[in-house]
Amino acid sequence: MRYPQLALVVALLAAVSPLFSAALPGGGAAKPNIIFILADDLGYGDLGSYGQKLIQTPRLDRMAAEGMRFTQFYAGSTVCAPSRSVLMTGRHTGQTSVRGNAGTLGYPAQTLPANEVTVARILKSAGYTTGLVGKWGLGDLGSTGSPDKQGFDTYFGFLNQTHAHNHYPDFLWRNGERVTLPNDRVQVGSVAGAGYATKRMVYAGDLFFQEAKEFVARNREKPFFLYLSLVVPHANNERSRELGDGQEVPSYGIYADRSWPDVQKGQAAMITRMDEGIGELLAQLKQLGLDENTVVMFSSDNGPHREGGPLQNPDFFAASGPLKGIKRSLTDGGIRVPFLVRWPGEIKPGAVSDHVGYFGDMLATFAELSGGSAPKPHNSVSLVPELVGRGTQAKHDYLYWEFFERGFSQAVLLGHQWKGIRLLKRDAPLQLFDLVADLGETKDVAAKHPEVVARITEIMRTGRTDNEFWKAPAN
Repeated sequence: MRYPQLALVVALLAAVSPLFSAALPGGGAAKPNIIFILADDLGYGDLGSYGQKLIQTPRLDRMAAEGMRFTQFYAGSTVCAPSRSVLMTGRHTGQTSVRGNAGTLGYPAQTLPANEVTVARILKSAGYTTGLVGKWGLGDLGSTGSPDKQGFDTYFGFLNQTHAHNHYPDFLWRNGERVTLPNDRVQVGSVAGAGYATKRMVYAGDLFFQEAKEFVARNREKPFFLYLSLVVPHANNERSRELGDGQEVPSYGIYADRSWPDVQKGQAAMITRMDEGIGELLAQLKQLGLDENTVVMFSSDNGPHREGGPLQNPDFFAASGPLKGIKRSLTDGGIRVPFLVRWPGEIKPGAVSDHVGYFGDMLATFAELSGGSAPKPHNSVSLVPELVGRGTQAKHDYLYWEFFERGFSQAVLLGHQWKGIRLLKRDAPLQLFDLVADLGETKDVAAKHPEVVARITEIMRTGRTDNEFWKAPAN
């Protein structure tokens, strides 16, 4: 800083005067706290505020009523790891480091490199205390992608995403130290075809909410960023195979007496239990006097899954709402997700936005909220003007996704309307959907709009680059 004496005077005024207000877009405190809550495999239609009729989510519905609900907001990808990479880096899947769940490529392909610039690093540089609670999935202990090497001061939870598929793990990680939990695997001999189950005592989701509240209480005197990355309602895939019910939850709660398959009771109970935990966290903010100086965001990493066992079906709850597809689809059911933002005094209660945004926008948004800077290149647009209703909201020229499972697929969205999808091969015919007229993506109109097809085809060709692990095939 050129004039350190002036900086000291400003800091003293901020500390002693309740009337002090920095000239940031929100017009409020210069550095609002930021909490980003991420659900795992929650569908666009799984919340009451997005049309859900059977699963109760009253706290998140209240959050929507008290803040802003986005109707056309997209995850970074249609599966976990690349979606989180987009969230952390502000670059879409044609540019970000991690572009798929590693699979046969090995975990290095799912690890952020040392030179990555994450939202946590930006906020830490802006004076924030940064904390991760829950599922990471972008780098194991000691790797370049470990949270402590990517801008997080503290972390607690799962590092490896495969480890995170068990809601009753036998250990978690806290800042590089292994924390043993009393959840021992035991052999299940009485269930036909079953190998092992878990002696279930400590539910990871409950620990994560407790840890989140402790982080907030511990850091309430200074600006903080909390990335609360939940593991619900993701299935325990191993339990799904062995017992047919991978939707693990301590109790079915209010759904215990419903005439549903147990796996659907578990799915609903997981979501409602998550809703309760979020309600407690929001209540804590009020109790600590942090409510009006904390931006709370909620979303999901991709669309709903069909992995909880043979009777677990996302159609049972209409989890994708009016959209087509689920997790691993590039139709909107796989990538359009709920997005709620609450900031009392800054965001108008009950606001509904049709602005087209995606996970990558958090980089520019958090930089603007914190007074930090978003390094280029990035594919990020700040949402602050849309949130606070002041200034001109910038828009994306396009949104882009690519997906490497079972082949190489791409999708491009132009504005609200035109969605192009190319499946499995680079030379496959491009399908074009008019989302305004055909939200369910049922009618391919490519033949009627060759100029739109040509533009999307060019974006698919030029809007991406290969990296060490993620290379597009020639055809």
